Amino acid sequence: MKPAGPPITPAGMAALKARYDHLLGTERPAIVEIVSWAAGNGDRSENGDYLYGRKKMREIDRELAHLARRMKVLRVVDPAAQVDRARVFFGAKVTIADEDDNHQTVTLVGDDEQDAGAGRIGWNSPMARALRGAAVGDVRVVALPSGTREWEVMAIAYD
Repeated sequence: MKPAGPPITPAGMAALKARYDHLLGTERPAIVEIVSWAAGNGDRSENGDYLYGRKKMREIDRELAHLARRMKVLRVVDPAAQVDRARVFFGAKVTIADEDDNHQTVTLVGDDEQDAGAGRIGWNSPMARALRGAAVGDVRVVALPSGTREWEVMAIAYD
């Protein structure tokens, strides 16, 4: 039995798949067409379209390979299937308050889909690790680059 890989939400996996499909079905064929056209124009050593197209194709191929490897190892975890909704686990939307009573809502998602600006924090981030298993009313200490801070769990929800 293969070990469980890093978690990702169904929406996160769908976004990775959509990016892969877009690169493979739209962007790569367009670049291949440009490179083929440019190659037919003769001298390739000074042909900007050809050189740029080849470089762009290598970048796309690298990203496709990366996405394929990631999708193969990731484990889709549906937060809606969480049985214990009283504690913070993967996919939880958590409202927390700091010492100054500043409230913030974060959602614990896979590391491949994190976006701090949108309130999605990676499963292995310091804050997510500190919040794991917490219940409403628990106070957790989080070691951040700016220093140590305390957060109290105010609410937990699962979509």
